[in-house]
Amino acid sequence: VQLQASGGGLVQAGDSLSLSCAASGRTFSSLYMGWFRQAPGKEREFVAVIRWSGTYYANSVKGRFTISRDNASYRVYLQMNSLKPEDTAVYYCVADSSGRNAYYTRPRTYEYWGQGTQVTVSS
Repeated sequence: VQLQASGGGLVQAGDSLSLSCAASGRTFSSLYMGWFRQAPGKEREFVAVIRWSGTYYANSVKGRFTISRDNASYRVYLQMNSLKPEDTAVYYCVADSSGRNAYYTRPRTYEYWGQGTQVTVSS
């Protein structure tokens, strides 16, 4: 599975930004898809995942971010509203083909990672 994320950029606090991730190489509908982020000097952290049972979010983004997918176009999206400076990070699109996704907040659960896209939120 190849993942290509796009849509990052520099915005001001309170602005919105939409990330997109294009997948290829495997039947997209069978994949659990999610987003992680990594800020300078910090570990990668879970942001959101879309599973068969629904969507799940980190507490820090709940109510502000929305994950969605379009199986027909092999894409997953992350709509980010009310952005804060602490949202500044490299955002990674991830995929899990195991069919279980039991520990969806753990980076090791996802065997496929995109190259990352930088999101910078100025105060």
